[in-house]
Amino acid sequence: MDLSLTPAQEEVRALARRVALEVVAPAARRADEQCRFDREVVRALGREGLLGGPLPREHGGGGWDDLSFALCCEELGAVDASVRGLVCVHVGLVARCVLDHGTPEQRARWLPRLATGAWLGAYALTEEGAGSDAAAIATTARETPDGWVLDGEKVWITNGSVADLVLVYATVDPSKRHEGITAFVLEPGTGGLERRPMEGVPLGHRGADHARLLLRGAKVPKGGVLGPVGGGFKVAMGALDHGRLGVAAGAVGLHRACLEAVVEFARTRRQFGKRIGDFQMVQERIADMAVDLEAARLLVWRAALARMEGRRNTAEVAAAKLFATEAALRASSESVLLLGSRGYSSERPVERHHRDAQGLRIYEGTSLVQRIILAREILGKEAER
Repeated sequence: MDLSLTPAQEEVRALARRVALEVVAPAARRADEQCRFDREVVRALGREGLLGGPLPREHGGGGWDDLSFALCCEELGAVDASVRGLVCVHVGLVARCVLDHGTPEQRARWLPRLATGAWLGAYALTEEGAGSDAAAIATTARETPDGWVLDGEKVWITNGSVADLVLVYATVDPSKRHEGITAFVLEPGTGGLERRPMEGVPLGHRGADHARLLLRGAKVPKGGVLGPVGGGFKVAMGALDHGRLGVAAGAVGLHRACLEAVVEFARTRRQFGKRIGDFQMVQERIADMAVDLEAARLLVWRAALARMEGRRNTAEVAAAKLFATEAALRASSESVLLLGSRGYSSERPVERHHRDAQGLRIYEGTSLVQRIILAREILGKEAER
């Protein structure tokens, strides 16, 4: 087992860290406080190649492997979970889904635009009555001589208000449950699509764009079906394996940022005549945070390596997302406590990290759902009697 990174992977990590520190971090606090999606940051990510990194070079991407993408998500997650979320949706849920299931014509049309950020992608799966139970999708697709007509409503769609290309899941026959679900791609200018911001102010990820999408007779041409008709459930689950890996890696980055903030503070803050880092209760928390961080990162790397070896990695991804996001929440909570009033204020990023960590446990399948997935993978199907 060789856990050293290749020169190419080190190069990706260095690139992502530079962009995170120079571009993303300076805008993060303002975007969070103003609940504002920063399009300039997205343009910079496109120019630097972070929006198409895992795509093949022939489609304008960087040819990254899965571990390189995880390294990129860790670096972005260390400074801003909102931007990391944008990248994971755009790259993991949309672009790589097109790469996995698109026809040669679809790949040639959509991937170069997604790779540069000329088009931004959104993944429209969730509905009011269908989140964890994706087979309960109520959005319908009706076939016509020219293509398909979609009717329904999607909620909490990341990038929904700003996306150019929207991957929508709808059912061609509700009675078939998951066997009726089909993936459709809506291009810019699609009529019958209304976008509204989600109501209220989210706890975290306030710099992200979350939208409600209303489909009222939205027309999709025949060439807008991604994968086979009735095969959308498999398309969706495959995309989530990509996206969940990015969430887990982003959680590692958030965790790392909290640990680094605690260590810096523990070295400089003095109480009762000595550094607070010299108190054993503080040392205990730092040690636990460090061990959790290493364990989470190794789980993420294992899931990435499984995919690079061509193996199905659903169990590995579920384990990585479950452990990494729960560990990130523990680390962010401890960092707020250990920094005291400084951690409780937006003066330091740990306050934002703690709010963002809650969302990591929910997005792309809650921690409860990850446990279900993992248990099913371990148990296998019941043998026929």
